[in-house]
Amino acid sequence: MRTSHKLTQLFLAVSVIACVFMFMTTTALGADPGAPYPATSAVSDQKAGSVLIFNFYTSSPFGGAGNNTQNTRFNITNTNPALTALIHIFFVAETCAVADYHACLTPNQTATYLVSDYDPAINGYIIVVAENRLGWPASHNFLIGDEFVKLPNGSHANLGAEAFAAEFEGDMPFFNPGLFSAVLNFSGDASGYNKLPATLAASNIQSRVDQNETTLIINRIGGDLGTGAFPLDRMFGLLYSDVEVSYSFSLNGGLCQRRILLTDSEPRTTPRFTVVIPAGRTGWMKFYTNNGNIGMVGSMINFNPNTSSRTDVFNGSHNLHKLTLTSTSVALTIPVFPPSCAL
Repeated sequence: MRTSHKLTQLFLAVSVIACVFMFMTTTALGADPGAPYPATSAVSDQKAGSVLIFNFYTSSPFGGAGNNTQNTRFNITNTNPALTALIHIFFVAETCAVADYHACLTPNQTATYLVSDYDPAINGYIIVVAENRLGWPASHNFLIGDEFVKLPNGSHANLGAEAFAAEFEGDMPFFNPGLFSAVLNFSGDASGYNKLPATLAASNIQSRVDQNETTLIINRIGGDLGTGAFPLDRMFGLLYSDVEVSYSFSLNGGLCQRRILLTDSEPRTTPRFTVVIPAGRTGWMKFYTNNGNIGMVGSMINFNPNTSSRTDVFNGSHNLHKLTLTSTSVALTIPVFPPSCAL
């Protein structure tokens, strides 16, 4: 009897400790400190949102061992501790063709994808949209993401996903279960999402003379992801030397994604790129379309083969800076159908 009584006391003590621990753990994880990030804040790769854009993806056209040197791994995280995230992932090729995939993320889940497993041998960008159980866009400003990219020349990039928050609550306005498509408005008000950038800038451009290979990646956001995204228009730009002198240039459009290796051929300035940014010097550039209603995002990747032998050269990547936003709303149409993972 005494042994049974002691065991009962021990069980009760352990139960009390477990309950206290669970309470403390739940309390600690119940809410993050500080004020919520404002939904109206401009697009950024440092916040959460309901729409994510990964600026570049690629994988080897040969597959197999080729993916060891050319592939992309992207990650999507649902930071909400209580709600599931239903997401629609669109792979937009540089040619504007689109493939898509549905996924569901449990609370606090991170999902990791290898592009070679989902859209192999294609170059482009990725758009992720939070939806409801019927496939209609919905507010879920808890999505974050980033990607790792490796290229055959030996360069690597780690880029954060550009996040656009929904400025509405619940389902996107004009919800109609009978519709087969929905129009996402990047309007900067309660009818849609944060505005898209209209003017992009690339900072800290290294000299080509020092064997730097700097690639700009520019994406047009707009059109219909059910039939084909809109291509880029012709762009106007200014290249600045490090002594504040500017040189104008233009860039061709025609694709949904432009990848530009900065050389004397492009951008074509007078004098040429290697004269504007000579050995040991740096510069920067900005570019835009003449239509202030064209939404764009992009990245910059720099590779130099001499990083192990020289102290003054570096490899790296970052998303392009946003200098201005579109003057009016930009529309992006997506197909609507229920995600199978939500059934």
